Amino acid sequence: MDTKHTPATLEPLDPSRRHFLNTSALAGLAGAGVSLGLVGCNKETPAAAPAAAAAKPTEAAHGKFEVAPGQLDEYYILSSAGHNGEVRIYGCPSGRTLKRIPVFNTDCLVGWGITNESKKIMGTKADGSLKFTTGDTHHVHGSYVDGTYDGKYFWVNDKLNSRVARIRGDTMETDKITDIPNVMGQHGLFPDKRDPVDEKINHTTRVFAGGEFAIPLPNDGHDTEDGSKYGCLFTCLDAETMEVKWQCRVDGNMDLVATSYDGKLAAANQYNTEGGLKYEDMMSAERDACVFFNVARIEEAIKAGKVTTLGTSKVPVVDGRAAANKDPKTALTCYVPVPKNPHGVNASPNGKYFVCSGKLSPTATVISIELVTKWFAGEVTTPRDAVIAEPEIGLGPLHTAFDNKGNAYTTLFLDSQIVKWDVEAAIKQFKGDKAVKVVIDRIDVHYQPGHGYTSMGETKEADGKFFNSGNKFSKDRFLPVGPLHVETEQLIDISGDKMKLIHDHTAYPEPHDAIIVRRDRIKTRQVYNMDEFPNAVTDPKSQKVERNGKKVTVFMASQAPAFSMREFRVKLGDEVTIILTNHDKVEDLTHGFGIPLYNVNFIVNPQETKSVTFKADKLGVYWCYCTHFCHALHLEMRSRMIVEK
Repeated sequence: MDTKHTPATLEPLDPSRRHFLNTSALAGLAGAGVSLGLVGCNKETPAAAPAAAAAKPTEAAHGKFEVAPGQLDEYYILSSAGHNGEVRIYGCPSGRTLKRIPVFNTDCLVGWGITNESKKIMGTKADGSLKFTTGDTHHVHGSYVDGTYDGKYFWVNDKLNSRVARIRGDTMETDKITDIPNVMGQHGLFPDKRDPVDEKINHTTRVFAGGEFAIPLPNDGHDTEDGSKYGCLFTCLDAETMEVKWQCRVDGNMDLVATSYDGKLAAANQYNTEGGLKYEDMMSAERDACVFFNVARIEEAIKAGKVTTLGTSKVPVVDGRAAANKDPKTALTCYVPVPKNPHGVNASPNGKYFVCSGKLSPTATVISIELVTKWFAGEVTTPRDAVIAEPEIGLGPLHTAFDNKGNAYTTLFLDSQIVKWDVEAAIKQFKGDKAVKVVIDRIDVHYQPGHGYTSMGETKEADGKFFNSGNKFSKDRFLPVGPLHVETEQLIDISGDKMKLIHDHTAYPEPHDAIIVRRDRIKTRQVYNMDEFPNAVTDPKSQKVERNGKKVTVFMASQAPAFSMREFRVKLGDEVTIILTNHDKVEDLTHGFGIPLYNVNFIVNPQETKSVTFKADKLGVYWCYCTHFCHALHLEMRSRMIVEK
């Protein structure tokens, strides 16, 4: 008898269990050619055996944050979905899934990638087919006014096909997608928090995007084995038009991006400053870098014509490599050395610091924004002088988030923990105060946390209520469903001195970074305005079929429980466009429109218009029906498409 999946194996396990952890993770690194010395595990490292000091989850925290039926969450979580290609919205603290926003993926519920409107945004080839049907979203960030979210826009990257997408905050739907030229692996992304050139403008005007994978520049088939010809570009987009404004060439591979609250600096943590083309060549240096971009100087250089272009792109490119920026008073970039293969850079809510974590070092590096600015002014000797703290916090540090009390929270991938540490205490320790306590608390998470983020933690209104740990492995945490496991999102109460685990919720693989936004910062609309759609069928009585040669356009309205047109006829071989307008004005009264065997399925929300185009290549009767439950007579809501010879 097979007992692997008997009820006995599904009984609740100790929530603080820690198998699957350090031994296998460290062995994996060693097998990959990374010595434990490089990871920073030594006799003097206080984080070498952190499990014993970690707090166990407490049961008292669970019920306190329950969101009762009929009640609303305090926050939205806007999360990437990884290689699913979408963005997801959860309620916080409930963990309820509220919406899945298709971005770079196709979605047959809403018709994303099927309707003409969505295909125009996604991009099509000459034959009308989608240019890409895949994507890899990692980082979601919102637009700002005066250092906090204004709810107008959210941006997300596509690492796979080097694109940036924008989501409207009022409808939570994608409205723009921009291809980034000369870049492979568009990973980190962050908007400015105010205009870095005009200080009177206190809102987002730019979006910055880092390129991760170095490629030959231009990438035209030449110099494939000459690493000196490889490079990465940092890109600036216009927040409103979504056009690429400029690019800056850098040394090393860029990971994530952050911006200062005064609007003057953007930054990207870097690995592979060695310029290696193979895995084993990317980890030899003990320090990599966090590169800072002086935005005003870059834009001045562009105005002065100190630019070049690459390949067929007309986007102006400035040279931000270290060799071309040795004089701080004219430099466009500043490379601050940090240990080792860092992952993540985040700005503190007080506007004073950037924090990088050394993925292959047990340290977090605190960089003074004031001292970086002074380096650009020639008042600081070396970029490394901008480092004001480098505490040892644990094994495999990745992302850092902040509360409103001066504390930082860093995910420890190898230790499977979140560590809470005092930034000011770390600065004192770095200055020589060995008695000061830097690490305040640790809590086990399950397992291998990657991204972590606090409520409003990417704004000056960080409130210190919640930390969400996005864990990359769940293993025995949930009911088994086959080889592909869900991932574990664990919400932690950080309002007190000790962190307390509130609950787990599952996430379909593979989410990455996210933000927790207070609900009053987002104002969504519930019904569209029909006047926004130039092709709207404004009167159900104006339904009609227009023919222009082999092109046929069907104008139709929907209003529960019927489509305005009971049937329409087309000829075999016609190119058919159906334009459908939903005339219902009631919130949440959405209609669907599906045509069997024609790969047509989409929805129209109240007062919205959408269209699809397809070839009528099959004879017969095809019932067009409402796919979205809308009325007691929903099943009867149909129209007939009759395809004749």
